[in-house]
Amino acid sequence: MKVLGIMGSPRIKGNTDLLLGEALRGAQSQGAGVKKLVVDKLKITPCREYYGCLRDGNCVIRDDMDEIYPQLLDADVIIVASPMFFYGITAQLKALVDRCQAMWVRRYRLHNLPESARKGAFIAVGATKGKNLFEGSVLTVKYFFEAIGADYADELLIRAIDKRGEIKEHPTALADAFELGKRLAK
Repeated sequence: MKVLGIMGSPRIKGNTDLLLGEALRGAQSQGAGVKKLVVDKLKITPCREYYGCLRDGNCVIRDDMDEIYPQLLDADVIIVASPMFFYGITAQLKALVDRCQAMWVRRYRLHNLPESARKGAFIAVGATKGKNLFEGSVLTVKYFFEAIGADYADELLIRAIDKRGEIKEHPTALADAFELGKRLAK
């Protein structure tokens, strides 16, 4: 089993990173191989709507997405993690998601993205207690998973956490993330 963690936060060793790390440790505890992509360290150009992907399902922009597409297809489980920025995922992560339009084309236009039983999960942390804090992001991540051929299988959404490392003070968050990883890897 291969688990790919996509860390959408620019804050290394921050709350999102700590939660994703625990989820990946949980998956490893079940024998899964894990890999973490730190999106902020990658060169991902935003989608430019060139529509080159309509020809053959491949984006015409050459950057680090060339290495990410195969990893997305190879993973049995994909965990997306992001802090909330104005009730949405980070811009860095959104660029990656938008560039998966090429995979959407493969799946729904060209019909050459095979069906699979892959799973996806979303980990999100937000500073506010807003009732609708995660709604937009959950929809974005669900559609992302649908486009790349994974089922939205699990989530860990935590409100009222902001300061770097504050998640360590939460009574269950890190243990919940570890358990999420274990569940996904079974």
